[in-house]
Amino acid sequence: MKLGGRKDGVEKLARPQGVILKSDREIELMRAAGRLVYRVLGRVEALAVPGVSTGELNAEAERMIREAGATPLFKGVTNPQAKFPFPGVLCTSVNEELVHGIPGNRRLADGDVLSVDCGVRLAGYCGDSARTMPIGRVSDEAKHLLEVTEGALNLAIREVRPGRRWSAVAEAMQAYVETEGLHVVRDFVGHGIGRDMHEEPKVPNYWSRRQGVADFELVPRMVLAVEPMVNVGTHRVMYGDDAGWVVVTRDHSFAAHYEHTIAVTATGSDVLTDGR
Repeated sequence: MKLGGRKDGVEKLARPQGVILKSDREIELMRAAGRLVYRVLGRVEALAVPGVSTGELNAEAERMIREAGATPLFKGVTNPQAKFPFPGVLCTSVNEELVHGIPGNRRLADGDVLSVDCGVRLAGYCGDSARTMPIGRVSDEAKHLLEVTEGALNLAIREVRPGRRWSAVAEAMQAYVETEGLHVVRDFVGHGIGRDMHEEPKVPNYWSRRQGVADFELVPRMVLAVEPMVNVGTHRVMYGDDAGWVVVTRDHSFAAHYEHTIAVTATGSDVLTDGR
C-alpha cells in the first residue's frame, strides 16, 4: 500500500491494494466455514489428553471435515523450503514447535502444550483458526503463555474498527505481550482471507517501520486472519528439521499460537470462527 504525505505531517493511507472486500453473503459463507473449524478444534481439544497421538487427532479432524462436505486447506500445500507437500489437515505443534507441526506418531504427555491450526474451504469460502491447548497439568509458566497469547488475540478483536491503522492494533498487541514478559514472533504474520486461504494484506502481530510490511487502514468488509504467535524466550525461530515444515523456537522455549478469522464491520469487528 502506498503512503502519501500531508502538509500537517500526518501520513494519509491509500485504500489497501489487492484487498478483496466481502459482501454480506460472502461473510456469512465464511462464517459457515468458521463454524466447522470451531467444531473441529473443539473436538480435537476434547480428545487431546496424555497418551493420544497427533496423528489420531488429525484423523478425527479429517473425518469431520470430509463429512461436512468441506476441503482441508492445509493438506497438500507446498512451500519452497519443504521437501514434500504438507500431509495433514491440521498443524499440530507441540511445546517448542511454533507452527506447521506435522501430525504423526508423537504421543502427547502430561505438561505439554499443543498448538492446533485448522483451515477449511466450504462452499467456496475459507475459515481459519488456531488455539493452544494444555495437556494434562501444565506449569504456571505455560498457563501464563497461553493466557497472554489468547489475550493478545482478544485485544486485537476489541481494537479492530474502521478508520484505524493496523499498526496501532499491532503496537497494542506487542506492548501487552512484552509487558507480560513474553515475546512476539516476527517471522510469521496473519493475512487476508476469503476464497483463498492467503489474500492481501499481510497482518503482523508487532510493529516496526523497518519490518517491510505496509501499514493499512481497516475498512468495513475487510476479512483478516489475525494470529498472534508468542514465545516464552526469544522471539527468534528456525526450522526444526530438514523437512522444511516445522518451525521451532531458537532457544527451545514453549510457544503458543491463537487465531481467528475476523470481519471488519461498520462499528467494530465480527469474529467468524467463534462458533456462532
